[in-house]
Amino acid sequence: MSKSLKTFLIAAEKDNLNKSANPAIVRASTIYFKSIQEMQKLQKKIGKGVKTDYFDYGRQGSQTSIALQNILKELEQSYHVFLTQTGFGAVALAIMSICRPGDEIVISDCVYRPTQKLTSQLLKEFNVKTIWYNPNSFDDLKQKVTKKTKLIYVENPGSNSFEFQDLGKIVSFAKRKKIYTAIDNTWATAYFFKPIKLGFDLSITSATKYYSGHSDVMAGTLAVSKKVYKKVWWYNHVSGYRLSADDAYLVIRGLRTLSLRLEKHQENTLKVIKWMTKQKKIVKILYPYKPSSKEYKLWKKYYSGASGLLSIIVKSKSKSSVYKFVNSLKLFGIGYSWGGYSSLAIYNHPVEMGKRFFFKLEKNCHLIRLHIGLEDPNDLINDLKKSIKFIK
Repeated sequence: MSKSLKTFLIAAEKDNLNKSANPAIVRASTIYFKSIQEMQKLQKKIGKGVKTDYFDYGRQGSQTSIALQNILKELEQSYHVFLTQTGFGAVALAIMSICRPGDEIVISDCVYRPTQKLTSQLLKEFNVKTIWYNPNSFDDLKQKVTKKTKLIYVENPGSNSFEFQDLGKIVSFAKRKKIYTAIDNTWATAYFFKPIKLGFDLSITSATKYYSGHSDVMAGTLAVSKKVYKKVWWYNHVSGYRLSADDAYLVIRGLRTLSLRLEKHQENTLKVIKWMTKQKKIVKILYPYKPSSKEYKLWKKYYSGASGLLSIIVKSKSKSSVYKFVNSLKLFGIGYSWGGYSSLAIYNHPVEMGKRFFFKLEKNCHLIRLHIGLEDPNDLINDLKKSIKFIK
């Protein structure tokens, strides 16, 4: 019987052995075998990527992490999913699995700031060259590719600045040039967009965000195609990445309600944006909400929905008044990360966005990132309405 994705997330990976609604939390370092032959047979299966019910050593995970991987493989429509201790761990795993001395990585400048540091600073020490391209120009990407290009790395939409790219064009171009492709898909998750199905080789998601959904766990996932599986498996094996059974369990718990939460985040966000469009102090909303915009058209081309993260640009000669706007919000917490059930607001200093070559704020403009949570959207609007008056 075929199931919808919503039903699958609810029904998958029950504990049939213990008759429990949820899989057991299995903490283990030593795994027992009946014989050396049994151990060797399992090791061969693991090396080939064959589905197994347990591993040969606890560093690779346990039945709890396998349950999470099984759910995510179906959600991502991928060959395999690797698990890491943080979302950025998945970024590092993807890049370090592919790039070697003498290679070049072509990457959009709108990526997460730690990703910028990893590629432009750490990789440089390993003789890997990082080349930045304009996320608003596919032609610029094509011009930056050389015979040494090993990986094209995309974050879509752009971190904080929300540029949307023509992903199908990037994948097709990369395949013609025999270049690997990676994407940070945390904003949409595989619920709204499946990069591996489109043709990407590596798809990164910070499970800390929407997969967990409760702001109480750190985790990352890396979905891969069959073409790169062995490369990633080897680097994952020698680098020691592992997600604990307890954290894997918490991510599974979050995935049960992923569909409900994401759709509600989207619904609330659009209601809040409708109010924002009438505010003169907000000069731009960075989110795919306007059908006539380039961003909306590129979003609609590949995505089935949008999450609760956006940025707004406000204009003011007084930075302190913009700070006061953020500080006065009662229902929006001031803090990093997002994807949990609650709303968040943070002032984005240019330094926190990293080195940007193609995105510049105009004079007296300020960028504020908002995460629209699961609260009553009318309460959120009232909160914003009371605080926006402080912007001078």
